[in-house]
Amino acid sequence: MTAAASQDNVINVDAKTLRLANIRPANGKDVLTAFALVILTALVLSDAWISIAQIAWAHEEQGYVLLAPMMVAWLLYIRKEEFAACRARGGWLGLLILAAGLFVYWYGFNVDPVLWRAGAVLAVVGAAVTAVGRDVFYRFLPAFAACVFFIPISPNGRYRLAVPLQEATAHATQTACDLLGIDVDRAGSVLSINGVDVQVAEACNGMRMVITLFLVCYVVAVTVPLRWWIRVLFLAASPIVAIVCNVVRLVPTVWLFGNYSHATAELFHDISGWGMSLVAFFILLGFCWVLQRMTSPGTPASAKEGTKT
Repeated sequence: MTAAASQDNVINVDAKTLRLANIRPANGKDVLTAFALVILTALVLSDAWISIAQIAWAHEEQGYVLLAPMMVAWLLYIRKEEFAACRARGGWLGLLILAAGLFVYWYGFNVDPVLWRAGAVLAVVGAAVTAVGRDVFYRFLPAFAACVFFIPISPNGRYRLAVPLQEATAHATQTACDLLGIDVDRAGSVLSINGVDVQVAEACNGMRMVITLFLVCYVVAVTVPLRWWIRVLFLAASPIVAIVCNVVRLVPTVWLFGNYSHATAELFHDISGWGMSLVAFFILLGFCWVLQRMTSPGTPASAKEGTKT
């Protein structure tokens, strides 16, 4: 190799080293910048964010939106150790997401309120990724994906979910009452007991429990080390368990409406809603534990025999 060629190789290596040196690790300043950009973007699109907050506060079925910030914050915190391995690069990805969010926001403002609010959420995600870069986006993808829970379901979407859910829940509740010897009549989603009509929507159709439980299960599925198919089963089982637990809750609720005051029945309805959500969650955790135990490798027979004295 000639001296000139050797010198060219050295120059190329040095140039590569300099390029790598310019890719610095992500740090606290990037996080502060991301926070500032998120706040600024949310203020610019405040009309959509105010609409999101108003819907979440006013509609019981949309209560999961109020839970979403805590879940996103937890997903960010639980992966904080991975931040040290991230590099501050690829801010262009955030700019693309931001631009897409602004376009969806503009398009939705003229066409569909759901897209309008979704665009505001997407724009905030893009603002954060612009500051921290694509490494943070990829490593913290579950947290960014969870931002979809900030978007309230449309009235049409709620109607399509709620009506069949109300009728199915009412039918299951009547069947359970019959098995327990409680005389209940049903017309659609209305249950009648001792001359008192109870609308299943009033006694909770289970939609809030289904979505909230799915959100919590999503957080567990992406934070706990599980096999991929157990994660899928865990998430798929959450709506089923929520509906079953809601029916268990509705049986005493309907009985209270027919035998005690409306205020007493409503109080039980409100308290039991959160209580059964916790029960459903622990049932799912138990289901997950059983699956893990069934699929974990067993102790070899020779090892068991070796422990005998």
